Amino acid sequence: MANVRAKIDSGFETFGHLIYRNRFKTLVLMLILMGGVLSQLPKLGFDSTNESYFHEDDPTLSDYDAFRDQFGRQDTVVVALTPPDVFDRDFLQKLTRFHDTLEAEVPYVKEVTSLINVRYTHGEGDVLIVEDLLEEIPQTADGLADLKQRVLSSTLYPDYLISEDGRLTIVIVETLAYSPREEEDEVLAGFEETAQPEGADAAEKPIPLTPEENAEVVRAVEKVLADFDGPDFPTHMTGGAVFSEFFRTTMGQDIVRFMGLAFLAIAVLLIVLFRRFSGVVLPLLVVILSLLTTVALMAAAGILFTLPTLILPRFLMAVGVATSVHLLVIFFRHYRQHGDKEGAIAHALGHSGLPIVMTGATTAAGMFSFATSEMAPVAHLGIFAGIGMIIVLVYTLVFLPSLLAIWPLRRDARFGGKRYWEGFDRLLVAIADLATGRPWSVVIVSGVIVMLALAGLFRLHFSQNFLKWLPPDLDLRVSTELIGEALNGMDQLEIIIDTGRENGLYEPAVMNHIEELARFAENYENEAGVRFVGKTRSVGNILKETHQALNGNQPEYYSIPQERPLIAQELLLFENSGSDDLEKSVDTLFSKARLTVTVPNDDGAVYVKFVDKIKTEAERIFQGSADVTVTGTLNLFTQMIHTMSRSMAKSYVVASVVITLLMILLLGSIRLGLLSMVVNFTPILVTMGLVMWVAGIQLDISALLLGSIALGLAVDDTIHFFHNFRRYYGQSGNAQEAVRQTLLTAGRAMLFTTLVLVTGFWLFMLSTLKNNFNFGFLTGTTLIFALAADFLLAPALLTLVTRTRYGRSLAERWSQA
Repeated sequence: MANVRAKIDSGFETFGHLIYRNRFKTLVLMLILMGGVLSQLPKLGFDSTNESYFHEDDPTLSDYDAFRDQFGRQDTVVVALTPPDVFDRDFLQKLTRFHDTLEAEVPYVKEVTSLINVRYTHGEGDVLIVEDLLEEIPQTADGLADLKQRVLSSTLYPDYLISEDGRLTIVIVETLAYSPREEEDEVLAGFEETAQPEGADAAEKPIPLTPEENAEVVRAVEKVLADFDGPDFPTHMTGGAVFSEFFRTTMGQDIVRFMGLAFLAIAVLLIVLFRRFSGVVLPLLVVILSLLTTVALMAAAGILFTLPTLILPRFLMAVGVATSVHLLVIFFRHYRQHGDKEGAIAHALGHSGLPIVMTGATTAAGMFSFATSEMAPVAHLGIFAGIGMIIVLVYTLVFLPSLLAIWPLRRDARFGGKRYWEGFDRLLVAIADLATGRPWSVVIVSGVIVMLALAGLFRLHFSQNFLKWLPPDLDLRVSTELIGEALNGMDQLEIIIDTGRENGLYEPAVMNHIEELARFAENYENEAGVRFVGKTRSVGNILKETHQALNGNQPEYYSIPQERPLIAQELLLFENSGSDDLEKSVDTLFSKARLTVTVPNDDGAVYVKFVDKIKTEAERIFQGSADVTVTGTLNLFTQMIHTMSRSMAKSYVVASVVITLLMILLLGSIRLGLLSMVVNFTPILVTMGLVMWVAGIQLDISALLLGSIALGLAVDDTIHFFHNFRRYYGQSGNAQEAVRQTLLTAGRAMLFTTLVLVTGFWLFMLSTLKNNFNFGFLTGTTLIFALAADFLLAPALLTLVTRTRYGRSLAERWSQA
């Protein structure tokens, strides 16, 4: 194994000479390849929709697409109005103008629903009348009082369009489910005479309303609100479409802000480390090109940025600089001592080439462990972060040496000198002496910390609430909480009941089952013993309203008829009344029905239990008489939690196994490979068990990414430490001296690469979103603990190993390398 490693190091030196002698050819070839890839950058975009979290063939997404095809888009714009008096005539007149303006000026609108046009079902003799609630606004005080009593006593309006106390009302702007541009393309295509190829799919999957079109909707609504808002007409805006646009905009702003700050911070650290212009420009150039190349490959593959993949640019920036630093530290030291640029390049590659490749491989392995995730953005992050790490290696080992070969360099740094690092070197020697002089003390203290972390680890539980990601004073969050509290919830679970036969909904048993499931949902209590559901809506409500209207509007007739012909007749009468509300609740064949369940904003764990209960109860009620599908944005959210939990557990195992095997391969020893993983797992355990516990941070989707990402990064410094310790221990046979030399050579780069990584991740703490703050804080903190473990725990453990017979045999084996 030692001979193999020596041959690899020699091979890297030879490669360095080859790069130097063919530097111009190498640069031209690299630039040509870069130009071809970077041409794909204009295709890059952002996707903040719930659907973006699922693979195209995921059954959960297929069910949601089928629901959207039948019943339309759930992501609406909701405008809440809190006037002094909702039932004031002047307010209702302004509400009418507001409603009409939204319909006229907002693009891609399918329907606007408010108290103005919501259905009012009643009977006059044997005649069923379904009309808009406010076809005419009452002009008298008695008429307005009667309207208020009728609205607030209705089973339809409260908790749907108006609060139970009548102090808040909402306007719902429903957009088209699919982009109308596709329809325009189809119309134009009709004039073309080109025949379709045989077997071509005539009904390709339609394109959902694009993020840009959704942005047009939100901007248009905001413009209308600006014109109408006032003391007599206070407005508050929220809804799924607004959240999608907010997250899309925030992602773009965060990338621009963070990248600029990160480049500035990293440039400062590089100046401190190298004290020369080239030491700043060259690593940043490697980072920029690596990042652009990776992102361009994403664009070429049609992958859009999402909240999870927003980690990618900062991840690549951090690892790109860290990888370059390890090579440049050795290069500049040798160049300063000998003044031979070709020799310095060859020496740097021979010295650090293998550990750089191994650190890249372990980091890529940590990220590739996400590639099999059932959650699409996490899989995309794993794939392209892994590919990006490989690209970083290529730029570091090929492009960077060729740039060094042609770049005019001073032999000495511009400022500093030998004394520049004397104080720092004394600190490193002191750390080495502490760890090797008192190894048992270091190990015992580390063990106590790990035990405390294990105790804290069991106190963690999964908690996911997207609304809590937003700052408490953000208008969007304030509006959402205001409306959710007033209407007893805004989030919706959709349940589709498919009888599998035409007119199957005419069966009283089916309608009774739908009602039974709705009652179960309405009576469901959370763990605190409080009713959880705000409202349910279905074809059952329409049928009961119709039955009541046709029986003298008497309240006791607000029920489901128990005769099939009567159900068919009353639904037919409603269908012919001029209202299109039935289309929102059933399909055209009356074989499928939709049950909408509205719930308040709550923790994801609560949603998971509720949705599981609904699914179980639906199976019990229908017992195979109809197929029941639970879907909607709330179900997407709960399935997201399920798949994320499974995927993360799998990725942790895969990353741990692969990285452990790579460490064993690099060190040529099973014992040392396993020992190195103790050093790598300790900081992750301390962060999750102690830091998260003390800081009150619970596990969410972002925090679950911590383990594999931090492991892939933390192992980099461990590799450099063990690789250099192996070399110096083989030369001296003295553990203390080997640790000293390791920290005096690789230690400086380890410290600065950690500072770069920590800076890159701690900049997440400037994000608008709390989940980004927590992820950046936890990952950066983990890397600090990882450096402490490499500087203290690793030397202590290795010192104890070298005191054994096995350790003494290592000195003999490694001295032959």
